[in-house]
Amino acid sequence: MLQATIPMLRAPKGLLGAALLLVLLAGCEAPVMRPAPIAPQAEASDALPSPTQQAANFVRVAGAMEPQIEAECLARTRGRNCDYQIVVDDRPGQPANAFQTEDRSGRPIVGFTLALIAEARNEDELAFVMGHEAAHHIAGHLQSKTQDAYTGAAILGVLAAAYGADARGISEAQNIGAAVGSRAYSKDYELEADRLGTIITWNAGFDPLRGAEFFTRIPDPGQTFLGTHPANGLRIDEVRRTVAELRAGRL
Repeated sequence: MLQATIPMLRAPKGLLGAALLLVLLAGCEAPVMRPAPIAPQAEASDALPSPTQQAANFVRVAGAMEPQIEAECLARTRGRNCDYQIVVDDRPGQPANAFQTEDRSGRPIVGFTLALIAEARNEDELAFVMGHEAAHHIAGHLQSKTQDAYTGAAILGVLAAAYGADARGISEAQNIGAAVGSRAYSKDYELEADRLGTIITWNAGFDPLRGAEFFTRIPDPGQTFLGTHPANGLRIDEVRRTVAELRAGRL
């Protein structure tokens, strides 16, 4: 749970980091209340919140999202570790980023850099990004990408050997195959995580449409060959379709 992970965070650097640490410590003393459902398509402010408000937003969102994320994980998986840990990466100079990984025991970790927390305009954006990253673990995308890499390495390795490549050539072909294989379905995995992340965000009482406005402010990867992320417009469309299904009661 969130309160168990708070003491593991290092003291963040800078004004936002200091504010975040203060609010995190305050969060240990009282339970974080789940937000009331937000009306769809609420208007978002273009103004950045203050560092203290940004920190408070993150703690509140984490407190509301974590139980919903874990409930979705338990409902949708069998035998998968659903004890999420939400952390802040406070290393200096890290760009705005959120990520999902696992520790050595297989416990899922969702991490945010301070820069991303600082760039979020509202709680809905934080919630949507958190739901998206959590969805990767529920959908097993880390394992799928690893298998894709193995498959790509094996195929190109066999082809290189068939064409008479030496050991070095086969190894290079396997490395290329692994890189290509790991990217082959990356865009599909991102859209799948957007869809499931939208459901989680909605069920936790946040507005995923407002949250997806984050995509309008980040560089658009477009349709780059072997790119890892789909175009921002495609991702926003996926969120809109999913919200329409939720409103219609089909999900």
